[in-house]
Order: sequence, then C-alpha cells, then structure tokens
Amino acid sequence: MLTNSVILVVDDHRDTLFALESALGPLGYPLVSVSNGDDALRVILRGNVGLILLDVRMPGVSGLDVARYVRRLEQTRSIPIILLTGFDVSRETAAAAFHLGVADVALKPIDPLTLRTKVRYLFETYGQLKSMQREIDELRSQLKAGTTKPPTDSHSERRRLRGPRPER
Repeated sequence: MLTNSVILVVDDHRDTLFALESALGPLGYPLVSVSNGDDALRVILRGNVGLILLDVRMPGVSGLDVARYVRRLEQTRSIPIILLTGFDVSRETAAAAFHLGVADVALKPIDPLTLRTKVRYLFETYGQLKSMQREIDELRSQLKAGTTKPPTDSHSERRRLRGPRPER
C-alpha cells in the first residue's frame, strides 16, 4: 500500500459520499471526501492520492473535466480513476472516459463488495507501481553518483562464470 496515500472520493451528493465511505470503510484505507471538482483538484495537486472515485456529473467542474486535468500532469497521470454515474452511460461518455484512461465507469448505486474489490486491486497495484518507480529512481541516482555498478545480464554473467563451452 502507498505510504500516506489516500483514496479521494468526489460526489456532489452527501448521501452518496456517505454510502461510498461506508462501503470502503472495511478496507481500512484513508479516505478524503469532497463534494465538487474544484476541491478534488486541490486535493489531487497536494499529492499523495492513490485512487480517485469520481462522480461524472457535478455542477461546475465535472468529473470528466477533473479526469482530463489529472491526465495532463506528469505527477498525476497514472493515478487510477473510477468514474461513477447515476445515469446510464452514453457511448460518448464511455468513449471519452476510456480515452482518458480511466480504470472503470460504474453505475450508481454500486454494489459495496464489487466496489471494495475494484478499489483494493487498483489502490494496491498503484502503490506497487509507485514503489517500483521509487526503487528505479533511487538506482538511477546511485548509478549517476557512481555508488552502484550497473546490473549485468544474468544469462551472460552465468556463461562468463561457467567458462567456455566444451567443443563437441
């Protein structure tokens, strides 16, 4: 799991926020809930968001607008997003959502078990991705500083240690 990361839940209806928080509570992940797109962007830009549950239709900045903005920034581009809608998803909305790289578009009310399963998978997978990226960045900085030797190809290393092949 991501250290200090939160799941951001965004919906303009308080009862829906409460239902989503209740459904996700058993997972034990830290949640931050906001009721509009502007507040969602503020939370996202502060960092440490590991997953976004986002209502599509909100007054002002819509869920798709938030998703577009998140995908434009390098530091937020890979955050998984689940779009939530209380209406049937039109082909145009679904196409726009998947073009933006959202993980899922779910119809409200969403089954709590299904939601927890999706959230657990996406949140933990994103945490693993970020952890591996930190390790890669650390290794690159060590290589630049000269404190670590570059990795060798294990197959060629085994062949080197084994010596030349006997002739047949």
